Amino acid sequence: MNNPVMELRDISKKYFAGKPNEITVLDGTSFTLQRGEIVGLIAPSGAGKSTLLQIAGLLDDATSGEVWIDGVLANGGKDKARTRIRRETVGFIYQFHHLLPEFSALENIAMPQRANGVSKADANTRARELLDRVGLSQRYDHRPAELSGGEQQRVAFCRSLANQPKILLADEPTGNLDPETSDQVFAVLMELVRETGLSALIATHNHELAARMDRVVRMEAGKLLEVSP
Repeated sequence: MNNPVMELRDISKKYFAGKPNEITVLDGTSFTLQRGEIVGLIAPSGAGKSTLLQIAGLLDDATSGEVWIDGVLANGGKDKARTRIRRETVGFIYQFHHLLPEFSALENIAMPQRANGVSKADANTRARELLDRVGLSQRYDHRPAELSGGEQQRVAFCRSLANQPKILLADEPTGNLDPETSDQVFAVLMELVRETGLSALIATHNHELAARMDRVVRMEAGKLLEVSP
């Protein structure tokens, strides 16, 4: 495969808290995500996986190294260009849903589309289609507080796919749910990703969930290493 959808090349991230307090979180790590591939990322808390995902999604800057998205050098450029790439190409899911509490499920999914210039009618149509796909056709008008934890996270999944991204980055997307709900919601996520042909990098503590993906990498000493089958 010679045309990956994402490449991280020799990414380093250091935090400086005054000499000699330099903290290295990522130490020259490289990673390639192929088109249509789902990769599990396992790492202990504090190992830097969230930092890696933020850099990969252009939400944080690397100290050094390159982020290539869809064949384009995406980091280091102007903020406007990076924002455009992020909006059009990358979807995010976090451990906590971060839905806007004053808006309905449908509105939470329509808003990122509206920010991308989609008409209200088209944005609402896609929101309904996504909610239908995850079994929430009866929850269009419900606000987050009226939904269960699993339902809230399914709405967050839909929101991350609203702008039809090519890449999905997920940081412990079911980590805030009980084991049974986590398993159910993760199954919905995997089905969505497979259906849409997305490429995905999904961080999880759950080795059993990670094993359902195409391959698994682990973070160790600031680098990503392949996990043996």
